[in-house]
Amino acid sequence: MEQYRLFSDEDRRVLNDLTSKRQRQYGAREDIVREGEHSPDIHIVLTGLACRYKLLENGNRQIMAFLVPGDPCDSEIFILKEMDHSIGTLAPSVICSIPGSTMKDLLLNRPGIALAFWWSTLQDEGILRERIIDEGRRDAYSRIAFLIYEVLLRMRMVGVIDDESFEFPITQADLADATGLTPVHVNRMLQRLREEGLIAVQGKTWTVLNPAGLRKVARFDPNYLHLDRARDEPESEAGKRLRGLI
Repeated sequence: MEQYRLFSDEDRRVLNDLTSKRQRQYGAREDIVREGEHSPDIHIVLTGLACRYKLLENGNRQIMAFLVPGDPCDSEIFILKEMDHSIGTLAPSVICSIPGSTMKDLLLNRPGIALAFWWSTLQDEGILRERIIDEGRRDAYSRIAFLIYEVLLRMRMVGVIDDESFEFPITQADLADATGLTPVHVNRMLQRLREEGLIAVQGKTWTVLNPAGLRKVARFDPNYLHLDRARDEPESEAGKRLRGLI
């Protein structure tokens, strides 16, 4: 979460202590919390990949966001009676939980940590707005390109990767559910991206062969990710990881 806020040594110690406790290993395609449930805890992805999603009455699924290591899944859940969407894993993942009472204490008494969670929530909202724009205004080709570039940027931001290759263990059906397209249409768009030398996919490993080209066809502007600190401190670890991508 230091992509948003540089923590003091004490804040870092507190967070590291909290996230080292109450860890649970989930398999792929398991729910962390379901729509309609109440959880007294919040959850943070430590390793793996998760998503926010909603199931419709006819069984169709809409994925609203992918959650990468370091992402809080549900920072506000402890104040809600029930979830209005579900959170589930897409790959084997380690998830830690923090009691709501502890989270409330952090938000009230540790302003640095509170600001980081607030900034994280703003990024969540920004990502959701981009998914709305996908559905309303982007064509299928730009929509797929935009999402791939976003995942590359976020994986690089949190230090999961140092180059242009990342593990993204999703199916074309998952990608269809995240973009509002059919799996057949997704397949066509991915094939086009491959043919144009922009990406390569080998099993679960995705490689962006031409980041500048992919960014151009996606018309990607990273301002919605609110990576201000990385921009302001270009020699920070975050800045080094993102140089040339934002």
